[in-house]
Amino acid sequence: MKKNVLITGTSTGVGLETALLFAKNGYKVYATMRNLSKSTALKEKITEDKLDIEILELDVTKQDTITKTVEYIISKDQKIDILVNNAGAGFAKTVEQASEKEIEWVTNVNYLGVVYTTKTVLPYMRKQKAGRIITLSSVGGLVGQPFNELYCGAKFAVEGFIEGLATYVGPSFNIKFSILEPGGISTEFMKSAIGNTTVDGQFATGEYEPIFAKYLEGNQRRANEEAENTYQTPLEVAEVIAEVAADDNPPLRKRTSKWAEEFAKLKTVGDPDGKKLIEQITSTFL
Repeated sequence: MKKNVLITGTSTGVGLETALLFAKNGYKVYATMRNLSKSTALKEKITEDKLDIEILELDVTKQDTITKTVEYIISKDQKIDILVNNAGAGFAKTVEQASEKEIEWVTNVNYLGVVYTTKTVLPYMRKQKAGRIITLSSVGGLVGQPFNELYCGAKFAVEGFIEGLATYVGPSFNIKFSILEPGGISTEFMKSAIGNTTVDGQFATGEYEPIFAKYLEGNQRRANEEAENTYQTPLEVAEVIAEVAADDNPPLRKRTSKWAEEFAKLKTVGDPDGKKLIEQITSTFL
């Protein structure tokens, strides 16, 4: 039986490219998304290339959809070999101007969605004494950035969650955990991040307005001047995910580009792949 992989957030961008790449590499792919009406592009590729991909509904913020999908996969294959926690959304707005609903949303989709999906898959991987969980974080999970405090806070939480699991679940049950940390990606994700910066249809107001204007100006300048070096394509990130999935001794952490590596260097220089820290924590507590 071929290895299978469950991927969240596959309607566009990195998730879509990851689903296609895994299928082309011989995996059975369960490509999930919150809104099945956005599956047209993926369906066309499946038909065109005759790929072994099944599209399923899964909203990472709704436990019932996660449970239903995971139980369905287990009923068919009796296992889940790889989970790719890809679903997420950009958000750039000062915490003072973000609504309570927005704060809950950015936390749910970027952090709790990872927790819920991982929690649901883990019992099956423990039972089979094997598995890989690859989670898309961001350089924002290592480095706090202007107007991104809520997004970065959620991604910092993801990093701590996966790191904690890696210290004891990993070695005890042969489950390998990896966190991937991209920099900029040229996808709908970036558009959504900008779209989520408005307050009642306006960009940051009051005393934050000139700071935010400078922030947007800097982002635009980098996009125009440094796009080739700064922004990766979704396929380039998907290729790193596939590389980590095939690695017998995968890193705990991996930046997906040279730009991301340099950007996060002050946080990672002492332990770039995170393995030294896991060894230290394990020897301290276990």
